[in-house]
Amino acid sequence: MRKLLLGTTALAAAATLSANAALADVSISGYYEWRYESRSSLVTASDGTKFDNDSEVTIKFTNKTDSGLDISMKMELETDAGNSAVQENALYISGAFGKFILGGDDGVNDILPPAPNDLISEEMFYTSGAGVANTDHFLGIKNGDMSNLAANDNKITYMLPAMGGLSAGVSHTNKSAAGNADTTEFGAAYSMDAGGAAITLGGVTGTTEATTQDVDSQQIGVKISSGNATVILAQSEYEASGDDEQGTSAGISFKVSDAMTIGAFTSEVEDDLSSEEYKNTGAEIQYTIASGLKAIINVEDYDYKKGSSSGTTDNGTASKLTIKATF
Repeated sequence: MRKLLLGTTALAAAATLSANAALADVSISGYYEWRYESRSSLVTASDGTKFDNDSEVTIKFTNKTDSGLDISMKMELETDAGNSAVQENALYISGAFGKFILGGDDGVNDILPPAPNDLISEEMFYTSGAGVANTDHFLGIKNGDMSNLAANDNKITYMLPAMGGLSAGVSHTNKSAAGNADTTEFGAAYSMDAGGAAITLGGVTGTTEATTQDVDSQQIGVKISSGNATVILAQSEYEASGDDEQGTSAGISFKVSDAMTIGAFTSEVEDDLSSEEYKNTGAEIQYTIASGLKAIINVEDYDYKKGSSSGTTDNGTASKLTIKATF
């Protein structure tokens, strides 16, 4: 009798899952990157060549309610060797009122303002971006972009419905019951056409509460697209206890053909309090070998001065060959 009940329960559960799955559209996508990296560095442990890899699987469920709401769920899984973390996982609810994002996903700082690194698919940014924060560097502005204060922490983001070319939103992260590390971000962007070019202006400001001094970061940017060329210029700021940073960055991308795109970028960040400074200039070539398969070549020249911080002064050149397959 017990076996019969267990079997009946299992069948009922399977039927329920099948019925629910039938209501939703399900998509599974992913990518795998194999990389060869070479770096000339003043740091002996970082000077040399190595193989690396990165992969990710994204699962999405989408549905439309009887009342007309669009609801979806996304889960991004890091799947490279030794890394099986859930990178992003959130619920999305859209309607005439706008859009809510509930869960661990990007805030308005990554949604709205144009950033030059958006034009480069495989930037490295050794020290500032790929470095270990508060160990080999103490910069809040990374990858030529404003500080991602709340990262992919659990948050609520609300985006207003589009009003002409205007987009705006707010994100809030309730970090803990103590309430001493919450993050709030506000942002807006405006898109328009001018002289045959598509132009987007955007900005965002964010604050993370802290015991000694709140952490503040802002960015403004402009994106101009005309024909096969796109240019983005941005300026960032970061203030915290012991930090007063300003950063500028620029990037350009040009589609040479259906198979090839080239890009270039430059960025600089300085801390007025510690004289910590980082500069990075690089270029990238993307070439489509076949549908879903790309070869990407990157070269960067960087220079990091630690100033009075306890970072590690370094400069050099980094290059990378990436073979990327998307599914």
